[in-house]
Amino acid sequence: MKQDVFGQMNTLTQAASVDAWNGVLLGFMAHAAVTPQHLGKVLELEPDFALGHAIKGLFMVLLGRREMLPVASEALAAANTAMQRQPVSERERQYVQALELYLADLPTQAVQKFEEILRTHPEDTLAMKLSHATRFVLGDSEGMRRSIERVMPAYEPDHAGRGYLLGCHSFALEETGAYEKAEIAGRQALWMVSDDAWGLHAVAHVHEMTGNAKLGLDWLAGREDAWAHCNNFRYHVWWHKALMHLDLGQVENVIELYDEHIRRDKTDDYRDISNATSLLSRLELEGVDVGSRWEELADLSAARTEDGCLIFADLHYLLALTGDNRSEATGKMLQRIQKDAGRNHGDTPTRMSDPGVAAAKGLEAFGDGQYGAAFDFLSNARGSMQLAGGSHAQRDVFERITIDSGLRAGRLEAVERILDDRRAKRAGGEDNYALARRALIDAARDSDDAHSVPAE
Repeated sequence: MKQDVFGQMNTLTQAASVDAWNGVLLGFMAHAAVTPQHLGKVLELEPDFALGHAIKGLFMVLLGRREMLPVASEALAAANTAMQRQPVSERERQYVQALELYLADLPTQAVQKFEEILRTHPEDTLAMKLSHATRFVLGDSEGMRRSIERVMPAYEPDHAGRGYLLGCHSFALEETGAYEKAEIAGRQALWMVSDDAWGLHAVAHVHEMTGNAKLGLDWLAGREDAWAHCNNFRYHVWWHKALMHLDLGQVENVIELYDEHIRRDKTDDYRDISNATSLLSRLELEGVDVGSRWEELADLSAARTEDGCLIFADLHYLLALTGDNRSEATGKMLQRIQKDAGRNHGDTPTRMSDPGVAAAKGLEAFGDGQYGAAFDFLSNARGSMQLAGGSHAQRDVFERITIDSGLRAGRLEAVERILDDRRAKRAGGEDNYALARRALIDAARDSDDAHSVPAE
């Protein structure tokens, strides 16, 4: 047994494999691009390291892609074989059990395995981050915050994971509306660990949610080193920067960031497609011609109609398909979501059913120009959109489509109520998107009043 950088004992035998394992742990915390190489080195040196195989499998399922599930299943089989060859600790066994639950489409129960680990090993930063990541996918912001705040007292100031813990706390605080505390925690996280891209991006979320695009750009300026090392998460940080430029009406900057960073690498990771489709949707809602940029996203999304790993991914694929008028593929996606919603095993059908079906029908209707129907469907999905996962900022694209469909359908009072609710969730702050929509409502009412004045 060897101790890792976070103070946990692991079934490792060599100093070199401990070094590589520490690279995995710190790399996972920092969203580092080199993390898989470190994990490959660990398993090369220690092929019977059950925890290493389990983590490989968990990394695969977190990718949210159907073709990664067989790889994760192989990792689970390797972990079980490894446990037969040499005894492991109860903590290590629980990671393997969490992977097994994930593969049974029970991520809500996998989270509880991470929490079991944290009850006996609260300073295990790996379990903390995996619980955080899974709850994020599940849309469980309150659970994210509870989990972190339970273990926080166990972290001494010199604990190697404390900065990353604070970065996660910052994001959980932001997602639960504690914006001032979130900004403080995120700044402190980045001060402790300069590569904490998650903490950096949590502060960007604060500025997004409070309508302070200029402050957000100031925050990101000069801090590129905090996310340059990242895997595809770096595209997401550039996406945040683009959102801030969009709110300030700086469309040329947005297009440049899209082409040079957000979609420079034409990846098919659902998170990268989500960044791109939601940004193009926002641009089109502002009347910007995005040219042929939908086409490559629609091609990738059309190949994903049968994926069905995450409703969050499916809805963003639908943005691409409707954005490029792929009616046949849109229909296939809707049929599959409805089919998945009818299944009676696992966690995914619940979310495919609600908010999935209504949200998907709403996006299809919006793409077809049926704005009244789109508003009705999307309004029905609004109350449960949190369950689609992701962040408030990411889900806001669906809120904006709901608002704009309502405006186009003449549902002014209903739209105003949504804008009021949106403002309340943003601590009373409003971005320029919302202010512009309120101006449209006022203009429409003034026009109605003018038409209602009897001629003299």
